[in-house]
Amino acid sequence: MPLTVTIVGGGPAGTAAAISLTRAGHRVTIIDKATFPRDKCCGDGLTTGALRILDDLGFDRSRVADWQPCHDIELRTPSGRTVSLCLPASQGLFAAIAPRQQLDQALLDQARDAGAVVHEGTTFTSVDHNDDCVRISCIDAQGATVTFESDYLIAADGMWSPVRRFLGVGIDGYLGEWHAFRQYVSNVTGDARTKLIVWFEPDLLPGYAWSFPLPGNRANIGFGVLRNAGHSVQFMKNAWDDLKQREHVIAALGPDAVFEDRHTAWPIPARVNDAAKTVGRVLFVGDAVCATDALTGEGIGQALLTGQVAAKAIDDHGKNAAAVHSAYEKSMNHHFYADHRMSTLLGRVLARRRGAEGALRIVNLNSWTRRNFTRWMFEDEPRAALFTPSRWHKGFLKRPGAFNN
Repeated sequence: MPLTVTIVGGGPAGTAAAISLTRAGHRVTIIDKATFPRDKCCGDGLTTGALRILDDLGFDRSRVADWQPCHDIELRTPSGRTVSLCLPASQGLFAAIAPRQQLDQALLDQARDAGAVVHEGTTFTSVDHNDDCVRISCIDAQGATVTFESDYLIAADGMWSPVRRFLGVGIDGYLGEWHAFRQYVSNVTGDARTKLIVWFEPDLLPGYAWSFPLPGNRANIGFGVLRNAGHSVQFMKNAWDDLKQREHVIAALGPDAVFEDRHTAWPIPARVNDAAKTVGRVLFVGDAVCATDALTGEGIGQALLTGQVAAKAIDDHGKNAAAVHSAYEKSMNHHFYADHRMSTLLGRVLARRRGAEGALRIVNLNSWTRRNFTRWMFEDEPRAALFTPSRWHKGFLKRPGAFNN
């Protein structure tokens, strides 16, 4: 029997859930306070894990005008050593750059094409749920109050999830575990024109700076730091101005690179093991369930996965809210619990300059370590796969990439 599901939030987590549910024959409504296309502060990078899910969802890459496949990677250690890595250039795609403004619009359009009803410019205000249904109130683009009633509500409404806050399961004063700065650059003529570059700057550890290539000699450049590492807001502002003046950054971008518009900044939640995942007929996904990788701050693949997992729990168990609740919690633990703990542990290693140097020295030992580390870093396999036998499979780190057709 078809179910009705309302989704608050039209980003990757919400649209992944919507596409999965409509594909299974359910009726889906998406509401989002923004009017698309809208930008989102992000590195725009898509890992192998994210690409595999997009492929599974039937995503059309041609809808993203600035879609940029990426194979060549350069890491710079805290002491200034360079480690060159590469992802397989055949048998599918293992990494890509996709500006969030374009990616999110394309995913929302796909959800709409699949049958989801989309209400943009519609702001969530309250939720009421009981044993049989969930009802939310919103203010639409014309300022009128509208209500939506459904069997389930999926909250894909981000870092400061209004749904989570309304239900009383938010964290007072929460500012996330990571904080990121990002700006686009044009007229890139250095190595950053084609290479994905990660700089492990001594003053940013356990964070890092990045430059991700885009078509037309452009790049997405930024940095992410952990808030609990003593990085104040003022430090982050100063670090951004300083980073752009460092010789190795200028060399990578080229002397005539032009920084476009202004930088943007955003907090990133990475505490999925502690976050509330369900409340009655409400399921939290994406940043609303704090699913970002604690090691890298990457969240697109995690958002897509949580959306898929929530949709499967609903599709598998129908109107049985208790069973949906249990299935979603169990599946989230399966996919995230060990990986989150592994990422947190590795983050502690990278927090020290000696640890970061040692780790990258091991990465650069030989062709085997370089090849397999690169695929692991880009989430070709789950972070803690070696320690979770339930996720073992044949061809570990040897599978073709996404869109291999």
